[in-house]
Amino acid sequence: MITFLRFTRAHTIVGTTVSLLALYLMACRHLHTSDWSMFAVTLFSCLCANVYITGLNQLTDVEIDRINKPYLPLASGAYSITTGYLIVGLGLVLSLITCFIYPPFLPATVIASLVIGTAYSVPPVRLKHYHFWAAFCIIVVRGLIVNLLLYLHFRWWLGENPVVPATVWLLTAAVFTFGIIIAWFKDLPDTEGDAAYGIRTLSLVKNRKWVFRTGAILLRLTLLGVAIVGWQLDNLPLALGQLALLAGFEYLCRRLDLEEQPSIARFYQGVWVLFFLEYGVFAVFG
Repeated sequence: MITFLRFTRAHTIVGTTVSLLALYLMACRHLHTSDWSMFAVTLFSCLCANVYITGLNQLTDVEIDRINKPYLPLASGAYSITTGYLIVGLGLVLSLITCFIYPPFLPATVIASLVIGTAYSVPPVRLKHYHFWAAFCIIVVRGLIVNLLLYLHFRWWLGENPVVPATVWLLTAAVFTFGIIIAWFKDLPDTEGDAAYGIRTLSLVKNRKWVFRTGAILLRLTLLGVAIVGWQLDNLPLALGQLALLAGFEYLCRRLDLEEQPSIARFYQGVWVLFFLEYGVFAVFG
């Protein structure tokens, strides 16, 4: 089970689950109704797509991961390449079959995510070679497709017209920035393997310090901006939640040592925790 979670990149599984649950709870609260069987199918379909995307990335990065992430199942030999392809293929098939149970927004979400995830990893496109397009893929999927299309999906199947309220737009803006930050920060500890195989991440095009400082400024401004808009919407708990996340980010920054790989890895995982908590704040107060 631990090996499978490593293959699926557990933090992305948690991220997908948290984001879907938050959007669903927001839709339920806005419409005063619920349908948990619909949510279960939606979550299953999206998690299968998640497995396909993260697994495919590992299948195309085995040599790089032997330098950057030797603990991953394919890089370490815990899984054979054949096993990897079987898991990825099953994830693809299951995600496509189940997403069509609830058209039109769920198929649009899943198929768009699969196409972008494939373009991210697979030659000759392999967008992860270019720092702008690599960030673009993560931003579009995590920031726009998931938030807007899945919220519309939940509203549609809860029996209401697909309308996006102000708080969902605000969440989308916040997660859009988190997508940029995650795309930039995920490469901070991986410069050695990326350099060896010609992956031009922003950490190599610029440097670690520049990426950290620029990303930190962007996230601080976003959290402050969302707090201000939340206050203007007379949603004080939402505004205070953003300030609490900002305090958490400052704590992570103070503990970061850009010269130590374990410190960078802890910082990156901490940013994912803040990403989870952002959805939690909106699930309760958005």
